[in-house]
Amino acid sequence: MAAAPDVRERALLAGVDTLHDAELLALVLSTGTAGEPAATVAVSLLAWTGGLAGVVRLGAHGLVDRRGIGRAKAARLMAAFELGRRVTLSQLGEQRPLCGSFDQVAQWAQPRLGCLEHEEVWVLCLDARNGVKSIKRVAQGGLHGCALTARDVLRPPLLDGASSLVLVHNHPSGDPTPSEQDIRMTRSVAVAAEVVGLALLDHVVVARSGSQSLLELGLLAPT
Repeated sequence: MAAAPDVRERALLAGVDTLHDAELLALVLSTGTAGEPAATVAVSLLAWTGGLAGVVRLGAHGLVDRRGIGRAKAARLMAAFELGRRVTLSQLGEQRPLCGSFDQVAQWAQPRLGCLEHEEVWVLCLDARNGVKSIKRVAQGGLHGCALTARDVLRPPLLDGASSLVLVHNHPSGDPTPSEQDIRMTRSVAVAAEVVGLALLDHVVVARSGSQSLLELGLLAPT
């Protein structure tokens, strides 16, 4: 069953900002399943995940087996969240916020990555004044991490003409303490970055319990 027509009409006439979370999800889902309209599926999904943040944390792979969702709707939901995220990041990019300190990077990263149930690796590409030129996700994996090479990390800042970069990733375990693999990868990226004229300013690890800076821990030489 499709989303209720009155919800669509209110979205068009009064604006989507007047709709509740479940109504917005129902519009994105468009249809429900046998015996359950999209609105019922949306309410059930929010109750199951604990809210919109829970839906984002699960990601497409965590939603595909949910009754009334499936692969197509899971992808559609994640696409909607991604569009919102990109709008926010593009606005940040226009303002060129500074991300040259651990606190500034953690402030950006913690609400976005801290509670994810899978690992993601992001690169903040900075200009000569530590203003953000672009922010790119370079890897995404499961609970146990994701494979990454120095080339993967350096490609975005090179393409964007950045002067320096900050590496950011999350630990789904909840503990932000850098692992031995994190340390080795960071040092490998730092060496490769220097070769191509870039500076790796820091590698920040975030988790539910907080954030850690490899630079402040003395695990990365200052540039």
